Amino acid sequence: MTQLAVNSSGPDGNNTCEIEDSFLSAVLPVSYSIICLIGLLNNTMTILVFFFRKHPGSSMTVYMRHLGLADFLLVLCLPLRVYYHNTEGPSLLCKTAGVFFYLNMYASILFLSLISLDRYLKILKPVWVRSMHTEAWSRRASCCVWAALLIVMSLFFLGNSSQRPCERICFHFHHKGLVGGVVNLTAVAFFVVAFLLLVCFYGQIAVKLRTMSLGCQGARAQRKKSRLILKTSAVPFIFTLCFLPYHVVRVPYVLAQMGVVGEVSSKQTLHVLNELTLLLSALNSCLDPVLYYLLSSTYRRATLCALQGKFRNIYTVSSKNNSVSIQSARRRDDDISPSSL
Repeated sequence: MTQLAVNSSGPDGNNTCEIEDSFLSAVLPVSYSIICLIGLLNNTMTILVFFFRKHPGSSMTVYMRHLGLADFLLVLCLPLRVYYHNTEGPSLLCKTAGVFFYLNMYASILFLSLISLDRYLKILKPVWVRSMHTEAWSRRASCCVWAALLIVMSLFFLGNSSQRPCERICFHFHHKGLVGGVVNLTAVAFFVVAFLLLVCFYGQIAVKLRTMSLGCQGARAQRKKSRLILKTSAVPFIFTLCFLPYHVVRVPYVLAQMGVVGEVSSKQTLHVLNELTLLLSALNSCLDPVLYYLLSSTYRRATLCALQGKFRNIYTVSSKNNSVSIQSARRRDDDISPSSL
């Protein structure tokens, strides 16, 4: 692949970026386009279900609503990543789109973590739920998540613009100063803490499942327990698949951006790995609707209506459910009881 030329010479002494995309030039635009199309379709359904229809209030519903919003906003960034891939573009637009992408990616990480905490408390610490994980508490927690992310992500606009050739290419290998490097490494450390807590939560839930009596015996009990295991494993599986590889690569990649890793071949390898694992992170926007389908019966019914072409019935089904008492609807819709893990 031909390197992109930059009009002015940078401090590296030449007018081309030393880091190439190689096969990524063909893989990334196509992959991001597919993720964008699927994610836009799935998350439009999510927005319609969780925002534009009456829905029984619960902490789980609040977190899924905000998770769906984060995924929807992330998908909206992808057309810019396709259009400006490996090309020069308006510096401010590229930086804004990049920050917006990461803001929504980490919003997804945080809301998946809150969903995990919510399920852990409802299964293992049910007494805490009444005082802590109410709908009002969850709304406040969600607002705090967005506010904290906006504050942190605004730091990325404070860095000085560099004239190095690579900096002129959108969504490419960019050098970082001390502040940018520290912020990125802090984000990795934060993810590690969230990942370890998630493993702990679902490890304890798995133990609870193994010892829990389902009130029936034989094949029916086994089928029910298999469904519970599927529901329980979905969140940690998707979380690990989409976000762990990216954060494993992120540490050496940021060190390369800071100049700690100086070999061009190492930077090249880390750039390719970073872009491929970032693609996995974007894939999360397509996989989260699977969680909604497993965890929310309202979303499940709406999806089935859409697949059958009964679009008018999507709202009707939800309205009928809301005529039932809120207490029973919450149990049925958002898996509060231990038996609906």
